[in-house]
Order: sequence, then C-alpha cells, then structure tokens
Amino acid sequence: ISIEGDAAIRSVVAYLQRGEIAAIKGLGGFHLACDALNERAVAELRARKHRVAKPFALMMPDLDTIRQFCYCSEAEARLLTSPAAPIVLLERRADPSTQIALSAAPGQNTLGVMLPYTPLHMLLFEVLGETDGLKALIMTSGNHSEEPILTENEAARKHLTGLADVILLHNRDIHIRTDDSVMRVFEGHDLPLRRSRGYAPYPVHLPYDMPSVLAVGGELKNTFCLTRERYAFMSHHIGDLSNYETLRSFELGIAHFERLFRIQPTLIAYDLHPDYLAARYARNRAEQDHLPTVGVAHHHAHVGACMAENGLKGDAPVIGVSFDGTGYGTDGTIWGGEFLIADYEGFERAAYLKPVALPGGDAAARKPARIALSHLINAGTPLDPDLPPAAALSETERTIIQRQIERGLNAPLTSSMGRLFDAVASLLGLCQISTFEGEAAMALETVVDPAEVGVYHWNIPALGKPLILDPAPVIHSLLADQRRGMDAGRIAARFHNGVARLITEVCLRLHRETGLNQVALSGGVFQNVTLLKKTLPLLRAEGFEVLLHRLVPPNDGGLALGQAVIAYHQWRRGRVNHEVFG
Repeated sequence: ISIEGDAAIRSVVAYLQRGEIAAIKGLGGFHLACDALNERAVAELRARKHRVAKPFALMMPDLDTIRQFCYCSEAEARLLTSPAAPIVLLERRADPSTQIALSAAPGQNTLGVMLPYTPLHMLLFEVLGETDGLKALIMTSGNHSEEPILTENEAARKHLTGLADVILLHNRDIHIRTDDSVMRVFEGHDLPLRRSRGYAPYPVHLPYDMPSVLAVGGELKNTFCLTRERYAFMSHHIGDLSNYETLRSFELGIAHFERLFRIQPTLIAYDLHPDYLAARYARNRAEQDHLPTVGVAHHHAHVGACMAENGLKGDAPVIGVSFDGTGYGTDGTIWGGEFLIADYEGFERAAYLKPVALPGGDAAARKPARIALSHLINAGTPLDPDLPPAAALSETERTIIQRQIERGLNAPLTSSMGRLFDAVASLLGLCQISTFEGEAAMALETVVDPAEVGVYHWNIPALGKPLILDPAPVIHSLLADQRRGMDAGRIAARFHNGVARLITEVCLRLHRETGLNQVALSGGVFQNVTLLKKTLPLLRAEGFEVLLHRLVPPNDGGLALGQAVIAYHQWRRGRVNHEVFG
C-alpha cells in the first residue's frame, strides 16, 4: 500500500505508536526508528538488526525533552542546536519521570541524543506531539549490521522490508551517504567521536602549505583525506572496510572528493599494515597512476593528526601518548600503548607497555577473557577458578590458550593499552563477550566510582631505552583488592587513576631527558572522558601543555589526517616509495 503527503506521515506515526519499526529516509541515508520508551519495540529492533548491545542513537523534539531524560550543559546544548546537529553523548538521569528503554543503551550511563535536523523529522515530531505518549525515537542507521547505510528508495524497499514494518520515502536523491556525526563535550569543548554529517567535508586548516596528498586511512572507522595548499579535506565516516559494499563506498567517496575539490593526488599515504584493504587500494592506485607512496606507522599517524589540528608547524617534537586497541608497529608486532617522541618527519619509541600474547589474534578482542588470561600468565598468576574469566572459558579453551601463549602459536604479541582495559573489564566480570568495538572498555568506564582516590601503581624502570612498562603490578594489586571484597566500581577507579598517574610519570621522565613540555594525547583510549578527567589535571600540574583532539576523532577516524601531514614531510625529505608495490 502506498500513501503520500500528510497521510503518509500520520500513517508512519501510527505504526510507531503501536510499537512497530519504521524505516525513514533522511539527509544522508535511511534510519530505522521506533518508540524509545517501548522496551518491546527496542528489543525487537535489536533482534532484527542482530545488534546485541551497541547503543542506539535517539532523536528528541527539543532541549526541554532532552533535559527530562539527560543532563545537558550549555556547551552540550550549543552543540545539539548547531547547524551540524550531531548526536551528542549526554549523561542520563538516573530516575526520570518516564524511562528510556534500558535496551536502548544497555549498561551505559550515557545516551546519544540528537535533535530533528530535516523538515521531515520536524513534521514527524509535530504529529507525534499531538499526543502525550511518544517523546523520543530510536534513530539508528538503516542497514544490516556491518553494511553501509542505505540511500536509495529501491534498495530500501528491497533490503529493509525484513527490518522495518513500514518505509517512509521522499523523492530527493541522496548522492553521498553519510552517517550522523557523534560528539562529546569535554572541558566545554567538542570531542569528536565520529566526524561525518554536518562536519565533512569542511576542511581542517593546516599551519603550512601542502601538495595534493591522498591519505587512505585505516581499516576500522575509515575516513580518507585529500589535501591542497593549507586545507585538509577529511571525508565523511566510511566505516569498517570489512565487505565489498563498504570498500566500494570508500572508492566512490575518493572519486567524488577528487572531482568536487579538483584535486589530483601527487602522493598517496597509507597504513603500514600489509593486509588493510585501504593499503591495498593505495598500492593499486599508485601502480595505476604512477604515484609515489609513503607508509605511515599507525601510532605516529595518531600523534601527527593531533599535532596538525592543533596548528603545530613541527618546529619541535612533542611527547605523543598513543593508546588504542590495535595498530601495526614498525617491528611487525601489534602496538597500542605507546609513548613517542614525535614530529612530522619521524618518531622514537620512547616507552611502551610490555607486550603480552594475544591468543587467537582478533578473537581476543571479541573475547576479553582470552586477553585477561594472557595478562594473568604475564603476571605469574594462575587462573583462579573463582575469577570471572574462568567461567567464560571452558577447560579446553583455557588449555588451548595456555599452549598458544607458551608456544607462540597464533598468539601475536601486543603492547595495547586498549586490550589491557578489556582484560580488566573481564577480570571484574563486566564483559566477557565483546559484541562491538570498545564494549569492554565502555563497561569499565561506566562503573568507575568517582569518589575513589586509590591508585594502582606501575613500576617504571629506572633505566632503559625504550622504557618497557610491565602491567603485572597492576594485575597483582587488582586481584588483591578483589580477594578483599572490594567492589568493581572502586577497582575500576583505581585502575583509571593508575593509568593517569602512569602517563604523567612517564611524560615527566621523558621531559627530564628531552626538555619537551607538549604532550599530545591520541588514539581510541582517549575517547574515555573519565581517563581524560583524571589525566589532564596531573599533567597540567607538572607544567605540561596538553594537546587534545577537537576537530577530528582521537580514534581511527582521525588517522588519515596524520597520514597526510606525515607523508608530506617524509616526501619532502625524500623518504618515499618510488617503486610500485608487488
């Protein structure tokens, strides 16, 4: 049945009020919508999308409604009502008069909320406002999980029929798909988590002229970057390059940007990981167009992005703290807990977390209990059967994992701080199966007791270049508190306090050696606002100038900016690959 005009909007509203699911065409693609206060409707949407726990975004009609459910500062209100109209993560109220469905953001103390930003959204809420019942809608991307957001009417009819009970279309074509941007506010300033609709392709202004560089970004949270003169044009969010559809969206996006901005690349920058699909694109493109290329180390790119958006010309290095879940290191191992002395032309690995085995490789990121077992073995501590990870692993799994670690079979080494957060979440029983990236770390941040001032101390070696930072003392202290019956919130706080203290003490050591006093914090771990709140006062009290991300995300969504500026400086020094990749 096809209905047009005002009747179509009223029909969709009736579906939503009955607890059914609607696909709604927006500005950059389709959303799937349902009543955010209806637990059954939200659970049904999760089941249809096969999305177990990843938080859904919400849309509410105005700031007054948002403040019924969330705390909203003036800075957050400014961001919500800005022309970009992003999703903003807000602290949820513990006991609002009417509760958002718990399954909208399971286990989280924040909600991702946006205001209506198209006339169609406003018409929907105008009709919804005629009754008192429905105050908020789930508004999640209109696609199957891990696929790009749908943009075409016929594709929506074909692919969303099983997900939605009704589809609301319009006749305005969407030429470039773009997901909603996601932001937080920290210290009154923007902290981007996903830079897309409303922000891309607005350029990042650079402190120096650039040639035409194409930087292809990473594999996860992919964005690409094209530069010209003093402008870095960052793309919209492409997503994880895990299937043909997303890779095709990436390729089409690059072609569109090159036409739109009339940029013909003279240099291509890529991540060093040999298996990244974006890097393969770079190799093929370089061969096709006979272009030089520059490979950029993952964590160097993170620091470079932070330097560039903060306007640093590169006259002097910075202390770069690059913490994330995974990134290919120059030694062929997986990095992620790095202290770098870095400028645009190069870096020195000054300190890093002691590498531990990652049993099963990527499987350890999906099963935090695996990395918890690895950290227990590194600490010389047996897996107590009463510990939460023990229940998450069968006896056979434990035996296999121990053999993998002992023999180095399918157990690559990692210095990742992100994986240490996962291990602690597992040890506290907060997350044993990770259904989306960052789930375990988010669970750990959520339970932190803000009143706890205790610290888990790290033993920082007196000598060594680079410094190797062993997390074993942290694991020992955590287990001792756990045996004494300390609750998870206090332990989580002590862990966060300890990481903040570690960052400060290592930066002080490096300052004494180098005289540097600028610290750039980058990588996905620094999406953790609790960690930022604990770290920045310590660094500033020691006289450091701290550089944060305000324009591009600290996660891999900002990687391409760092690749571009580093590639340019290395190209200028003659450090390029003129040969075609094999």
